[in-house]
Amino acid sequence: MKVVLFACLIAVAFARPDGDAEVLRDEREDQGDGNFRYAFETSNGIFKETIGSPGSVGQSNMVGSYRFTDPDGNVVEVRFTADEEGFKPESDAIPQPPPVPEFVYELLAIAEQQRNSGVQFDEQGFEI
Repeated sequence: MKVVLFACLIAVAFARPDGDAEVLRDEREDQGDGNFRYAFETSNGIFKETIGSPGSVGQSNMVGSYRFTDPDGNVVEVRFTADEEGFKPESDAIPQPPPVPEFVYELLAIAEQQRNSGVQFDEQGFEI
């Protein structure tokens, strides 16, 4: 829940300042049993929509999205899931790491072969 609130604050912080922004949409529904839904949108391009339900370990599971305009005027949209496994955002605006080089998979396969054959190494990397 705290992560989602933090994400909302980030969205508001990056939104274009507009003292004359008006609320265009504000919908809230709370069923009282942990299930909820809300959506809001403002005239300066801020949008947030979330659907929540009770989680298996006492938390709220949520899915939703938010949208805002960055300082360069680009519209940024983030879709997310928040559940037992944490906050998982998806967006073209989130930087992605480069692909893992093929040799890494080869080295992992060699390490697995060594483990399976009983090869062990000490703390300095020398074979025991």
